[in-house]
Amino acid sequence: MNAFESGARKAVPAVLIYARAGEKILMIHRNTRGAEVDHHSGRWNGLGGKLEADESPRQAAMREFLEEAGVQLAPERFEIMGVLQFPNFKPQKNEDWIVWVLDCELSPSEYTRVKIGGPLAGAEGTLHWVDRDLLLELNLWVGDKHFLPLIVERRRVFGTLWYEGAEVRSVDIMDGGRV
Repeated sequence: MNAFESGARKAVPAVLIYARAGEKILMIHRNTRGAEVDHHSGRWNGLGGKLEADESPRQAAMREFLEEAGVQLAPERFEIMGVLQFPNFKPQKNEDWIVWVLDCELSPSEYTRVKIGGPLAGAEGTLHWVDRDLLLELNLWVGDKHFLPLIVERRRVFGTLWYEGAEVRSVDIMDGGRV
C-alpha cells in the first residue's frame, strides 16, 4: 500500500493566484504572524490557500481572492496556468502540496478596490502591487524563481519542486507554452 492510501502522507490541494493589472502583479507579504504560526512568514507570495471539501480550484480562487483582496470575481475569471507539486512540503505534518496556479486580469475599478497595504481581518499579510520586473527581487520561496517568470509571461507551467527546509533540492518544471 502506498503512503497516501495508508494515511502516512497527505496530499493537500491548494491554489496560488497571480492577479495582474497592466504591468503589476498582486502579491501578499506574509508579515502579520510569526514563523511559529505561519510556514510562509516573511516571504512574498501570490494569494491563495487550501481548497475546501467539494471545491474546484476556480471556486477556491474566487473564495481566497475575496478573503484576501476583498474583491469578488466570478470563478471563470481565473485562468488555470498550471499545476505544481511540492512533495513533503511540510514534513512535520507529512504533507505533500498539489497547487493549481491561476491568474486573472483586473479591470481598473477592480484594481482600485483591492485592499492594499493593510490586511483584512485575520489575513496573513499585507497586499502590494509589484512591478512584474521586480518580482524576483522579493523574498520569495526559492522555488518560485523557477516557475514565476513563466507565469508572468503567461505560459503554462507543470512540475514538481522538492524542498529540504527552505532550500530546493530538485526541480522538474515543464513550460507548457503560451496561453
